[in-house]
Amino acid sequence: MEYSLLKDTITLLEEFESKNKMYPSNIKGFKSWISDSLQTQSDTNEPDWEGKENDRSPESVISTHLVHLNRYAKSYAKSAIHGSKFSTQEEFIYLINLKAFGAMTKMELIKKNIQDKPTGMLIIKRLIDLGWIKQKDSNLDKRSKIIRITPMGLEALENQMDKIRIATKVVAGDLSHEEKMTLIHLLGKLEHFHNPIFLQNIDSSELLQTVAKNYLPSNN
Repeated sequence: MEYSLLKDTITLLEEFESKNKMYPSNIKGFKSWISDSLQTQSDTNEPDWEGKENDRSPESVISTHLVHLNRYAKSYAKSAIHGSKFSTQEEFIYLINLKAFGAMTKMELIKKNIQDKPTGMLIIKRLIDLGWIKQKDSNLDKRSKIIRITPMGLEALENQMDKIRIATKVVAGDLSHEEKMTLIHLLGKLEHFHNPIFLQNIDSSELLQTVAKNYLPSNN
């Protein structure tokens, strides 16, 4: 029997276990790691970007684009809720999550929307004051409140959904279906990297150093 393939696979597994800091430690994570490694090694045309000739890093460009895209999305969301009782896009995103995932604790909803507790509590309070969500004591933990969307909240959300759907389409711009699928894959990979870090609630004074030391690939 030829064992060279088995030996190569074991070598790859050892490399995966020693270098992996962002993929699940299972066969699915191993396959994704191999796929992404091969894609990185493939001969692709590197795009130009502003400041490249002055050694501006790819990471700087990515961060800038993500910040800009967030601002573009907020401007379209603001247009989508114009003339309604919604004040911010976060309010209808909170309602969408409650409609999609059902009742949950306040902190579960806040974390699902990647926000800090004070900001999330203000949004929840406004939604309660509007009668769009209601709260009750948790049966498991009396210190926690379970919140759910109300019929009024469903109606308010439905009244804006056509505009919200248009806004989401506009954000995707003129990307082809294939480009959208590629972008979903890449953004999902970044989400998979950042979300577990966010959920740890690492203090701001230690966040950058902790992530740089413990989560970034060694070749970065």
